[in-house]
Amino acid sequence: MHSTYPIGTAGQKWDEAERQAWRDQTTIKRHYQHEVVAKIKALGEQFNVKQYGALSYDPDRYPLFCIKSKPWHCDKPVVLITGGVHGYETSGVHGALQFAQSEMARYSKHFNIIVAPCVSPWGYETINRWNPLALDPNRSFYANSTAEESANLIKLVASLGDNVLVHIDLHETTDSDESEFRPALAARDGIEYEAGMIPDGFYTVGDSENPQPEFQAAVIESVSKVTHIAPADDKGEIIGSVVVQDGVINYPMVKLGLCGGVTSCTYGTTTEVYPDSPKVTDQECNAAQVAAITGGLDYVISQLK
Repeated sequence: MHSTYPIGTAGQKWDEAERQAWRDQTTIKRHYQHEVVAKIKALGEQFNVKQYGALSYDPDRYPLFCIKSKPWHCDKPVVLITGGVHGYETSGVHGALQFAQSEMARYSKHFNIIVAPCVSPWGYETINRWNPLALDPNRSFYANSTAEESANLIKLVASLGDNVLVHIDLHETTDSDESEFRPALAARDGIEYEAGMIPDGFYTVGDSENPQPEFQAAVIESVSKVTHIAPADDKGEIIGSVVVQDGVINYPMVKLGLCGGVTSCTYGTTTEVYPDSPKVTDQECNAAQVAAITGGLDYVISQLK
């Protein structure tokens, strides 16, 4: 399907002029400091809140924080929770914060836990998938990344060593993926836009190089108690990928530069909530993210016994 995006010339990749035009039409729509940073800092007595970087676009406005369990025991496996890699995916950010507020202390008995709840705060404020350079942080997890958001998280993960056992990356699939972000991507790359279908419900993306189907199933089972699971389409797919089990597809995480490949963890998954469904509320979306984490961690605990 051909789509005329308002920026750029059909069939031509964007240059800096087009990227600037795209950047100029972005606006601040919500407040990272008030809505996210304040909640992170409120956890400072219970956990170790650390700044692991800042975005050069405005370092004072966009500091990057993580929340770490304390005390940190060297003999415990590490769990990494990331949210807001795509800043516009609201429940990724607030689901991570809700987990830290309500469940992290309990699971810290079994794990060292580190939560990076908002990897892309500029994207959070402008409700965008990209960063200001029209780069997708969730395709930028590779050596010498040009996306600051990704590079800062890579550095944080490197500081954890090689003992990250679990990584759960919290995302959403929204109607705006088809109305705005995928058409913009096609325009930026000078290719023709082909319309897709947004799945109605929750699903996960495993690593095709390490799929861990029983772990994925535990996540899906836990989430199914909170919200509905996305069905496969008439091709047996979700967003163009084969459904390998109920509510699960797989991607090659490292090859695609996805956040899900930022560690060499044994158990990893990327969650996808559908916040635009008439069947859910914002709070249910946050609760689904928490259920994904707890379901996954409960499974891992059962394997460690």
